[in-house]
Amino acid sequence: MRFREINAGQNAELELAPMIDVVFQLLIFFIVTWQFARFERDMDISVPSAEQAENKDRQAGEIIINVRKDGTIVLNGLVMEHDALLAKLRSISEAYPDQAVILRGSSEADFQSIIDVLDVVKEAGIWNVAFATTKPES
Repeated sequence: MRFREINAGQNAELELAPMIDVVFQLLIFFIVTWQFARFERDMDISVPSAEQAENKDRQAGEIIINVRKDGTIVLNGLVMEHDALLAKLRSISEAYPDQAVILRGSSEADFQSIIDVLDVVKEAGIWNVAFATTKPES
């Protein structure tokens, strides 16, 4: 039995095709998640600060509604009116009854515009609402 002579002549080769596939899958994953993360933050909004602000773990699929200082409503990068927002939130609420919503109102926004958006969220049947705040700078 000469097993070593038969196996000694074969060199292990590195397969590049599966490695390239994995790299492309990772690249696609990071590009898609980066695109979703961009819609969460509206750079025109500076949320108010609060002493008791907490950075809690984010829930999967939560909706972030931004209210700019001029009162415009932004959802997923799209400026929406109250009627369009109500229709979208109603359809989401029917599909997911415990849907989480984060309301990011600008600190310079009129209080009434934030309350109007809160009324739309409540009218859509969504009860799980949180307000975004930041910790004050020392």
